[in-house]
Amino acid sequence: MELLGIGSRINHSEHGKGVITNVSSKHYWVTFMEKGLETIAISDDFDVIERLEGDVDTVSFFDIESSLTKILEKWSDTHEKVALADKWRGGKLIMEPGDALASKEMPIDTFFHKIVMVRDRIRVMEQKINSSKNLDDQEKIDLQQYITRIYGSLTSFNVLFKNKSDQFVGDKSGD
Repeated sequence: MELLGIGSRINHSEHGKGVITNVSSKHYWVTFMEKGLETIAISDDFDVIERLEGDVDTVSFFDIESSLTKILEKWSDTHEKVALADKWRGGKLIMEPGDALASKEMPIDTFFHKIVMVRDRIRVMEQKINSSKNLDDQEKIDLQQYITRIYGSLTSFNVLFKNKSDQFVGDKSGD
């Protein structure tokens, strides 16, 4: 079966008349006159009203995006999967102001994700400092001490982490 090109017009048995707006190896994205955008299988029951030829790239943007996301998750330091402690799953963070203003609620998962992103960005900054050719050794040590203090300030959030290895670690010297 030869694939229809983008812009081809069809009459689908269920959705009616439409125009193909994208093609993947298994699906057509079709904008139907009555139903709007629908994804249908290439093998669906439809009649071709007007066939447009042309090279069809059967790798969709979604396929590319999914592949790229998997590659980045596998090889990037900044998108590591970090587990929330089981006792917090489905919980919420409630922030109550000291005055008569309304409180603010947020799913604990969302808050946890933000904390993990802060941790990951600090780690990237630490790597960039350590690999910098523009900083001398003393400047690197000074900046590293600031980063260690930042980690120490964030240890309050360690209660959220399921695995101890994912937690923040500050200065262990007791200073």
